[in-house]
Amino acid sequence: MDWDDMRLFLAVARAESLSGAGKALRLDPATLGRRIAKLETQIASILFAKSPQGYALTEAGLRLLPHAEAAEAAMIGAVESIRGEESEGLSGQIRLGAPDGCANYLLPAVLAPIIAANPRLEVQIVALPRVFNLSKREADMAIGVSRPETGRLTVQKLSDYHLSLAARRDWLESQPPLRSPADLRGRPMVGYIPDLIFDRELDYLGQLGVERVALSSNSVSVQLNLLRQGGGLGVVHEFALPAAPELVRVIPDQFRLTRSFWLIRHADDARVARLNRFAELLVLGARRVIGKLEVA
Repeated sequence: MDWDDMRLFLAVARAESLSGAGKALRLDPATLGRRIAKLETQIASILFAKSPQGYALTEAGLRLLPHAEAAEAAMIGAVESIRGEESEGLSGQIRLGAPDGCANYLLPAVLAPIIAANPRLEVQIVALPRVFNLSKREADMAIGVSRPETGRLTVQKLSDYHLSLAARRDWLESQPPLRSPADLRGRPMVGYIPDLIFDRELDYLGQLGVERVALSSNSVSVQLNLLRQGGGLGVVHEFALPAAPELVRVIPDQFRLTRSFWLIRHADDARVARLNRFAELLVLGARRVIGKLEVA
């Protein structure tokens, strides 16, 4: 079994179909299917259960998967080591998954100076309100709002950050005084769609006992713009407030949440020097930018 076999196996395992893997590899699905069949014959094991729904790993395939991922990491590490001797700075492409609040209001300020210092580097930000599957290589690394407890992953704290209640200043002036969380009862609230909250750490309004959300979205950016239009009260990332000068914090002395962003990577990528260096820069940059953007 050679590396090319492992490369094809990984592509099908991640895409769960010949067509998806073929597209990623720029290889005809029929040719890919023959290559996988040949590999299964060579090792005398069925690696995939084939069905109209796609290709699912069998028990043998699941046993092979971590070895294939380790081989992939070793190959990437070898290439990066050679490149590191020939050129200075980071290069190549890195895909970073992040929740949309982080992607919109934090990462641009973090990544711009990293790119400026490493002009041969390409960073792709995938902003989605859900947990990323690194085993399927949806991203090279991801930022999460809670620490994962399972999977072959390495996790480090990116940074703490804070959230506060906020509303448009002139909207607040048109409302009865709001002096405590108890005064939120009956007020129009902006927040997440309850059944689309993908992580318990995002249930901010539940912590306040809010039972009804007048305007809701699964997107932090949409929520922020609803508040900017005078849609009501909502919980806002403090590092996003400079992007919304119409908003002011509400009862910050009585309600201010502390949460953490976690940098999540596949365990085998710990061998890849380029990703390690990028992770270091990302952590340092995130802490610097959050400290700068958050209100005192």
